[in-house]
Amino acid sequence: MSRLFLLLSTFVFTSFTHASNKEAWDTFSDIGAYGLVGLAAGLPAYQGDWEGVWQAGLSIGSASAIGLVGKYTIDAPRPDGSDNKSFPSNHTANAFASATTLHIRHGWQVGLPAYGVAALVGVGRVQAEKHYWRDVAAGAAIGVFTGWLFTDTLDDNVQLLPWASSKGAGVSVTYNW
Repeated sequence: MSRLFLLLSTFVFTSFTHASNKEAWDTFSDIGAYGLVGLAAGLPAYQGDWEGVWQAGLSIGSASAIGLVGKYTIDAPRPDGSDNKSFPSNHTANAFASATTLHIRHGWQVGLPAYGVAALVGVGRVQAEKHYWRDVAAGAAIGVFTGWLFTDTLDDNVQLLPWASSKGAGVSVTYNW
């Protein structure tokens, strides 16, 4: 598992070091986003964890659906002027949904590099002039939300439950032994 992620991280880092113009950043953000989506679904499939595949699909699919509804209902022009579907960033939503699913399902050892790649996807969308920072921030929030909403930990003894009230928010951790 760590070798696969190391390979993806090396590929993305190599792309990042060569990304010096808008087209390269655009290509990099495609590779990073779709690479994370593939890893979030492919890693549990490789391990025979079909519940993990299902949860990744729900997380990423929901993030994408929310993003598409936003794109078609909010008239926000892109920085490059290509269309009015800038808000929110679906690349970033999918990348953060994938990273969150990987983090919850496989731990921080996989989640931390995944969040790094997801953050670089957001940077890439801004550098390619496809989105503003607000679009990327909204996409990241959508992805993290759907990841936490639909993903359970792989260890049945550990349960993480996000909560929010008018006075605060947090994560409740329960461990059964």
